[in-house]
Amino acid sequence: MRLLGNIIWFIFGGLIAALLWFILGILLSMTIIGIPLGQQCFKFAGLVLFPFGKEVDINFDKHPIANILWLVFVGWEMALGYLGIGLFFMITIIGIPFGIQWLKLTKLALLPFGAKIR
Repeated sequence: MRLLGNIIWFIFGGLIAALLWFILGILLSMTIIGIPLGQQCFKFAGLVLFPFGKEVDINFDKHPIANILWLVFVGWEMALGYLGIGLFFMITIIGIPFGIQWLKLTKLALLPFGAKIR
């Protein structure tokens, strides 16, 4: 299921989403202040490219101030968007595996600093 899910995900938007996250990461990394944000964009790009078979481990204590700032300014909007998409996919039985992947992105969108993707 992991291989088939990753192939379907890649074809129907994973590549485009990963490229957009990668481009945003490059643009943010052009400034000194944006480098930490750019690194998080690269983390999103890696997860959104092939999410099946990967897990997100959140470590809030590693960068608490950065996570709080992210959560206030960016994270809650992204998390709500990913949550909405995930719940939409879970309406049908076929969409449930893809909805679970969107929920992984929701978890990462809330607190990306210090999070590990394994």
